[in-house]
Amino acid sequence: MKRIGILGGTFNPPHFGHLIMANEAYHSLGLEEVRFMPNAVAPHKAVHGADAAQRLKMTQLAIEGHPQFRIEDYEIKTGGVSYTFNTISHLVKKEPDKEFYFIIGGDTVEELNSWHRIHELAEMVQFVGIGRPGYDAATEFPVMMIDSPEMHISSTLLRDRVAAARPLTFFVPEKVEAYIRKEGLYEPEQDASTR
Repeated sequence: MKRIGILGGTFNPPHFGHLIMANEAYHSLGLEEVRFMPNAVAPHKAVHGADAAQRLKMTQLAIEGHPQFRIEDYEIKTGGVSYTFNTISHLVKKEPDKEFYFIIGGDTVEELNSWHRIHELAEMVQFVGIGRPGYDAATEFPVMMIDSPEMHISSTLLRDRVAAARPLTFFVPEKVEAYIRKEGLYEPEQDASTR
């Protein structure tokens, strides 16, 4: 069976930390590919500053030139709250010849018990945890942990940098930063009501 990695998230914006996570999982597990899957509406967090179409576009720009990475736009196309259980159920039925590895950060590992239908989901997919600073990744669920360089980058940090008129150089791919500037994403006027 082909082994497919899935890296889900808001990607608001996508950054080099996401790319490194995906690449480490790709090489460590001998995956066929890693699919970046932006969600439509995240069940656990509010999304500010960029709509679903903009987050999808930024993610496409971030993975350009990396043939081992693809976009999985199922959640964006479906709309509504994006529950991983529903998505993986769909993918398993659609692609029965694939084995799915769902890549999550160490911070998310600790929150798995709050996920929708997590016990059933854990039967359908292999969770892959990437260590994150300050989290011990303790969980009752089977998670395959892999080592990865620790990156102290978060999308929140990057949105705050844009709001403070600071550069994103070396945090996100150049095309992503250019898109953020062109669209005026995360600027103080836009985010003032959400801070």
